[in-house]
Amino acid sequence: MDLMSIVLWLLVGLIAGWLAGMVVRGAGFGIIGNIIVGIIGALIGGFLFGIFFPGSALGFMGSVIVAFIGAVILLALLNLVTGRRASAL
Repeated sequence: MDLMSIVLWLLVGLIAGWLAGMVVRGAGFGIIGNIIVGIIGALIGGFLFGIFFPGSALGFMGSVIVAFIGAVILLALLNLVTGRRASAL
């Protein structure tokens, strides 16, 4: 993995985590937390999209969308576990 790949992973994670934090209110974790949520969300979203839509090439924006969906799922699960109330837009 080269430096550009790492930077892109962090950028996708930041964007997806920030967007998910905006959608799932009360779930913002700051810039580092949003990157972590976005990267874990990318793994969750990539796994789910790999099952339901195998072989689809998505590009950068598709990666952000997949990571965003995974991050929203992650934040919803975290809110269920911690008992915090979350409301979507």
